[in-house]
Amino acid sequence: MKESIFLLNNDCKLIEMNESGYITEDHLQELLANYPDLISGSQINPDRPRRWLLISREFGVPDELNANDRWSLDNLFIDQDGIPTLVEVKRSTDTRIRREVIGQVLDYAANAVSYWSVEEIKYRFEERCKELNQDPEAELISFLRGSFDTERFWENTKINLKAGKIRMLIIADTIPKEMQRIIEFLNGQMTPAEILGIEIKQFVNNDLKTLVPRVLGLTSVAEITKGKGGVREKANWDNASFMEEIFNRNGQSAVEAVNQLINWANNKAAVLSYGTGTRSGSLQVWFKARDNKFISCFIIYTYGVVEMQFQHMKTSPFNDEAKRKELFDKINAIPGVNISLDKINKRPQIKFAILYDKDNLEQFLSVFDWYFDEIKPHL
Repeated sequence: MKESIFLLNNDCKLIEMNESGYITEDHLQELLANYPDLISGSQINPDRPRRWLLISREFGVPDELNANDRWSLDNLFIDQDGIPTLVEVKRSTDTRIRREVIGQVLDYAANAVSYWSVEEIKYRFEERCKELNQDPEAELISFLRGSFDTERFWENTKINLKAGKIRMLIIADTIPKEMQRIIEFLNGQMTPAEILGIEIKQFVNNDLKTLVPRVLGLTSVAEITKGKGGVREKANWDNASFMEEIFNRNGQSAVEAVNQLINWANNKAAVLSYGTGTRSGSLQVWFKARDNKFISCFIIYTYGVVEMQFQHMKTSPFNDEAKRKELFDKINAIPGVNISLDKINKRPQIKFAILYDKDNLEQFLSVFDWYFDEIKPHL
């Protein structure tokens, strides 16, 4: 039975929107290519919503090494963690949606893991960008929300592909209950791969159209199998996930400031270590001393602060409180910073917003240039 939904417009008029099928599979496939957000990433992972980089439509799948393509996948996406996401589109009127499509997408996945290369995937992405007069590098940086570590993204994709860490999506206007049960069963057994169904119902009324996605297959059994349920595990933060969270919580200005801090640390050959917080990410900047101990510098948190490690800055000459006071005064001289003196042996924080100003950021980095020069004899 067809469904209806209702739209209340600005004139307080209730408009009935009636469910309508897609004219062709190609129409739905094109909608997904143009509007990847229809693949509801927040339903797939509410804690870290998935985002989608379209690699190509009609991506070929061979069944032997160096062979011609045997099949053609409807859409290939990669999410922000470099997980290849294979999309097969069917209309509810296609009888193959009952069971045959399951075998079809498993064929694609098994052979993709065996015979695809990240070089081919990267090439197809670049070719698609060129067709649209887009700069592939700029598009990827935009997708990664300001992170310039595009090589890490492609390396993650390669690692995931080799490990079979892929995602299979069967997308239709309506997914039959018998196929939903098969998807739920398979997803509960699979790891690290996953298979999901997504219904994207279309409701129309004259020139109005509403698209409503619903993800199927995320049972509690599947969440436990994949480590998503029960006790929260430690997060495995890396540059990509860390910078994405910086952007989501603080915006592009924060991404640019944090990138400058990371570049400074890399130029000083600092040790960078990501935290394991489940709700917030952290990035600690250390220096390794000759005695194999680590000298603290500062910590960047995704909730929008940089924390100075005064209580751990005990390497000469900063084991002298007077010297720490000198560092304290230099940081406090930055416009907008006002740290109380009782924090001189603690872990005071300053907000990202202070570092959005170019002069403030340069002054902050010059303070730590001085700090680095002071501890350099011990490195």
